[in-house]
Amino acid sequence: MKVILLEDVKSLGKKGETVNVNNGYARNYILPKKLGLEATNKNLNELKLQKANEEKLAKEKLDEAKALAAEFEGLEITLSVKVGESGKIFGSVSSKEIAEAAKQQLDLSIDKKKLQLASPIKTVGTHTIPFKLHPKVTASLKVVVKEA
Repeated sequence: MKVILLEDVKSLGKKGETVNVNNGYARNYILPKKLGLEATNKNLNELKLQKANEEKLAKEKLDEAKALAAEFEGLEITLSVKVGESGKIFGSVSSKEIAEAAKQQLDLSIDKKKLQLASPIKTVGTHTIPFKLHPKVTASLKVVVKEA
């Protein structure tokens, strides 16, 4: 019997796949637990429509992220930190501090986990910090670290 999976089933397939299974397995396990539907023409057409809709939504999100990345180009955040006599920063500037400064200065809510800061900033000057808006879109934000 051909079955369209509604959820991931271990050792059988992923959600949205059409698989062949034994009749008893389908009747006694997959269909009663709502893990899949029988692969009739109607259900196959609904699956195609659903996949097309999901692709459309994913493309819209990608376009939205690209537009947002274009808006972020040229934006700048300024942070003031304590500096010692030799010009060395006391401590460092972390992604949490950058996210808070973006919220205060630019009214942008950036998730600190999306900032791709390899290591905390320990020097005074201008730094370009990349951050992920979408798995395929990365924007950059300019961070100016000044002496307080």
